[in-house]
Amino acid sequence: MLFLRYENFRQYLRWYPITSIILSIQLIMYVWMEIDGSTRDNLTLIRFGALENELPYSGEYWRYFASVFLHSGFDHLLFNSFSLFVFAPPLERMLGKWKYCLFYLGSGFIGNLATVLFFRGPETVVSVGASGAIYGIFAAYLFIALFFKKALDKQSSSTIMTVVVVGFIYSFLIPQVNYFAHIGGFIGGFLLFAPLLRR
Repeated sequence: MLFLRYENFRQYLRWYPITSIILSIQLIMYVWMEIDGSTRDNLTLIRFGALENELPYSGEYWRYFASVFLHSGFDHLLFNSFSLFVFAPPLERMLGKWKYCLFYLGSGFIGNLATVLFFRGPETVVSVGASGAIYGIFAAYLFIALFFKKALDKQSSSTIMTVVVVGFIYSFLIPQVNYFAHIGGFIGGFLLFAPLLRR
């Protein structure tokens, strides 16, 4: 099973350095924001780099990347960090650390771009979280399952299919979930994976 983690702490840090750095940044930023305000306070989130789908913040492109490392509440941080911890390592080893870093940030950026371009509603949206990038990771595995079937064992393929289906159902049913980021990140990851894999 591809997604069972058997590594000890030192092995995980050594084998998956980019994922380890991402997880560390998420935790550091969460603690920092809690000390300096609250991760559930929109003003605090915006000060630290959250994306808002209205000007002037939607025109500050550094936020499209910075917001990927921020989370609103411990449950949000925990869920996304667990997903990264489990699903990201095999992809980092497959692409290599620099291609994986480009893939991760690219998926997160496209997810945030989709939020700004397509969200229409009576209220502005303050968007944070790694879920756009995580859905990009899911899309990469779906790409492998569809076009390189022998590269994934049957149990791993079934796991990915289940996670993707349940994840999108969850995205549309649960209030305050930014499904535009999920859809954008997923499409972005699917499109980015093939060229990065070939180079």
